[in-house]
Amino acid sequence: MPLRQILVPIRELSESGKLSGLLLLLATVISLLISNSGLGQSYLHFWETPLGWGPLEKTLAHWVDDGLMVVFFFSVGLEIKREVLYGELTDMRQALLPILAAVGGVLVPAGIYLAFNVGTPTSHGWAVPTATDIAFSLGILSLLGEKVPLGLRVFLTALAIIDDLIAVLIIALFYTAGLDLTYLLAAAGIFAALVVLNRLKVTWLPLYFLLGLGLWFFVLKSGVHATIAGVLLALTIPTDAIEKLEAALHKPISYLILPIFALANTAIVISSESVGNC
Repeated sequence: MPLRQILVPIRELSESGKLSGLLLLLATVISLLISNSGLGQSYLHFWETPLGWGPLEKTLAHWVDDGLMVVFFFSVGLEIKREVLYGELTDMRQALLPILAAVGGVLVPAGIYLAFNVGTPTSHGWAVPTATDIAFSLGILSLLGEKVPLGLRVFLTALAIIDDLIAVLIIALFYTAGLDLTYLLAAAGIFAALVVLNRLKVTWLPLYFLLGLGLWFFVLKSGVHATIAGVLLALTIPTDAIEKLEAALHKPISYLILPIFALANTAIVISSESVGNC
């Protein structure tokens, strides 16, 4: 088969925006198949491989979730900021809609869970159904390509990220053994410095990224999920750099970061016992 016959459909899928969603689904299927094959245990152990040193030693899976996904949340934060400034969310009424939808998307599932589990040992798991996985949500949405109206995509993106931020706060307040206030204050200080830079109209991006690295470290060590640092950094980026950064991050996120995220987070062994308990 000529190489052109392979490359042309791939290019068309990429231009339509569907390729990223297909790669996400493909990575999920591959991960599930390997996890439930003879290589399953080796595959699971691979994601538990320690990486780093000292205070930054984490498993490979944690580096994916707390490192690579910060870049994804940074990109999503840029998109939301752009839409708030001069896009679909400039109208306060339009911006309020995804906020209310996200709050409802947290309260209603939690309420349903508690209604069935109140007074039982499993009642503490009420936060599990509150979160929307933004990476998979947007990946599935991309499969529809240009058929998805821009307003709907922005609404769902805003809803998903607000829902995720609420979930991060829930974990920090109710499921974290202890928040480190020193690191939280340090993160707040750096975020304040980033806001000041933005107000002073400083446009040198390396300075933002250097401070953003410190913001990520302190948020990570505080006990709050590190991905929130990506969103906070995005909110302080100069407006005239947003579209350039979005364009630069699109391919690395769509074709590398999200598939790796799917591989790391769908390494699930489906046993006969777990199926029988459903």
